[in-house]
Amino acid sequence: MKIVTVVGARPQFIKAAAVSRAITREFAGRCQEVLVHTGQHYDESMSQVFFDELGIPAPAHHLEISGGGHGAMTGRMLQSLEVVFQQEKPDWVLIYGDTNSTLAAALAAAKIHIPVAHVEAGLRSFNMRMPEEINRIVADRVSTLLLCPTQVAVDNLRAEGMIQGVHLVGDVMFDVSLHYRDLARSSSQVMERLQLAEGGFALATCHRAENTDDPVRLEAILGGLAEIARTFPVVLPLHPRTRKIITDRGLQPLVGGITLTDPLSFLDMVRLEQSARVVVTDSGGVQKEAYFYGVPCVTMRDQTEWTETVDLSWNTLVGADKDRIVAAALAARPPAGEQARPYGNGKAAEAVIGTLLG
Repeated sequence: MKIVTVVGARPQFIKAAAVSRAITREFAGRCQEVLVHTGQHYDESMSQVFFDELGIPAPAHHLEISGGGHGAMTGRMLQSLEVVFQQEKPDWVLIYGDTNSTLAAALAAAKIHIPVAHVEAGLRSFNMRMPEEINRIVADRVSTLLLCPTQVAVDNLRAEGMIQGVHLVGDVMFDVSLHYRDLARSSSQVMERLQLAEGGFALATCHRAENTDDPVRLEAILGGLAEIARTFPVVLPLHPRTRKIITDRGLQPLVGGITLTDPLSFLDMVRLEQSARVVVTDSGGVQKEAYFYGVPCVTMRDQTEWTETVDLSWNTLVGADKDRIVAAALAARPPAGEQARPYGNGKAAEAVIGTLLG
């Protein structure tokens, strides 16, 4: 069986690493994987370092497509991916998550009748203003196999009338967290480099367009993080685009008390995620990783696709309200009782490939 895997953004590199490892370890001789990197994340520190640390094989095809608006980027990806798919003639195109790379790969494959398998199918924030919500809904509609991380995702698809090809496989990111958590503790020096104490700081991320492109929301978020930093350190790795927006809008005074860093390597992020007192983020993946590592999370969004983390009281939605951000972060504590396991048993990658093999 030949699989073409399409990735383009940091979270997809991480998920693909788990599945590629399962192919090598459990399905050698039965599967051939061809990796395609669209280039959606163009920065060296946000792309190549992840391939190096995670041991992902070098992409067979690097499309080098980044920048521009959603339409221009997705259109260029569609054109290039169609050529790759026609050349490789795979049995399956494997896609992850909800990026423009995901959407382009799903459409390109479906239009030339190559079956698509969507990892993380069925996630919904129910906010159609989010580009990611549009991408994931369209990708689900044209996929042959819908590989769901949670029962909530299965239920979402059923509510939309999708039952055929739906499989509950678990979350490949949970596989990743189990595989790399100890390695990150032993090999990353980020805590020493930033002079951080175990459980004594907040880890923050902010990259979603709904926050960074809205001056009012961004100023409230940065103001909230600055206020938290008056009580304990706040570490904020900045996406290059977010850093540029802060500079262009003259918001540097707001971040004076925050520990700003360039984008961190995967193992450095894992080290900080599991060592933080609280995680404050607008990232879907980081919300969930905080849960995996037993760290309370404050999510600076109005909705989340990872509703389990909220239902289980590990995650608090606060939008871009400065006062709510500060209050939730300062009050954050792990809930009492044993932590539930809604994301599977750590064998999701094997379940993904097993499902493709039938």
